[in-house]
Amino acid sequence: MPIPTLTVIDHPLVQHKLTLLRRRETPTARFHEVMREVSQLMGYELTRDLPLEDRPVETPLATFDAPLLTGKKLCLVSILRAGQGLLDGMRTLLPSARIGHIGLYRDQETLTPVEYFFKVPEDIEERLVILVDPMLATGHTAVAAVHRLKDAGAASIKLAVLVAAPEGLRTFHDAHPDVPVFTAAVDERLDENGYILPGLGDAGDRLYGTR
Repeated sequence: MPIPTLTVIDHPLVQHKLTLLRRRETPTARFHEVMREVSQLMGYELTRDLPLEDRPVETPLATFDAPLLTGKKLCLVSILRAGQGLLDGMRTLLPSARIGHIGLYRDQETLTPVEYFFKVPEDIEERLVILVDPMLATGHTAVAAVHRLKDAGAASIKLAVLVAAPEGLRTFHDAHPDVPVFTAAVDERLDENGYILPGLGDAGDRLYGTR
């Protein structure tokens, strides 16, 4: 079933850098660097619909009306810990955005999310929230994270992931059909342990050099 809220960012640079992330031999430092680069490229697509307003601008030669962002408030929210890799790059692109964190881990037996931390700006209801996590596998973690954001008052949310599984996309869309999803790739399927195939492995372990 097609997901009407799904956007696959298939720009050649994004696809090339995603392949670098997929490679088993890519070392930790390079993995972190490339994830930052990909997140900035994805950020352009995620912010494509930010409102602009013409304001007077004086150049060295003339004064004219030029487009500027109207001051739409943003909040970048990372699902810990792997989401930090995407957050770092997007924060470079959007330095004035407020930052939030949601600590969730996946129970390895039930594959359900367990929350251990939640901190977002008090005025989150006034902000466009961009929720970031490298992988959308079963979808349960992203579903839980968006539930918590909505409970906190968030009314405008976008989800950005590097790689998604069809199963996770369906689960997420069934729970939150109002939340757009942006990804660099929709992979084949989940394996019996709930990992994406072909995927890129455990993004957190590869980002921080843990096993």
